[in-house]
Amino acid sequence: MENFTPVSAALGGVLIGLSAALLWLGNGRIAGISGIFGQLLPPARTVVWRLVFLVTLVAGTLLASYLVPGLGVGGPGGTPAVLAAPPAWFTGGAPLWIAVSGLLTGFGTKIGNGCTSGHGVCGIARLSTRSFVAVGVFFGAAIITVTLTGIV
Repeated sequence: MENFTPVSAALGGVLIGLSAALLWLGNGRIAGISGIFGQLLPPARTVVWRLVFLVTLVAGTLLASYLVPGLGVGGPGGTPAVLAAPPAWFTGGAPLWIAVSGLLTGFGTKIGNGCTSGHGVCGIARLSTRSFVAVGVFFGAAIITVTLTGIV
């Protein structure tokens, strides 16, 4: 890890935890992004708060990139974002690779009953056994993937 920044990582973690706590305490909802996003189509009865949460999630990130240039990848003054290159055997190009990866990620969150934000941030904070198991599987799969591919 050549660019580890503990201060911005800790600040980001605090902000994620605060937003999850505020959503839970203020709305009685878990801040699992796949669940929030997944209920937009077809629209659920509770579509307004979901849209507000997702729009402010993106807007807050954009605002932070302007207020603190160079905070992360991209943004004013930061290093431009670079798409991950597909493996050499994949001939469909980066946009198709990203689309397929996104669909597989969505499928995984559906069969796993949640994503890293729902299980890792909210589920573990609620001491959910299912979330502890899910996060263990997430980390195990990540360790195996990095070990096999060498990509960090």
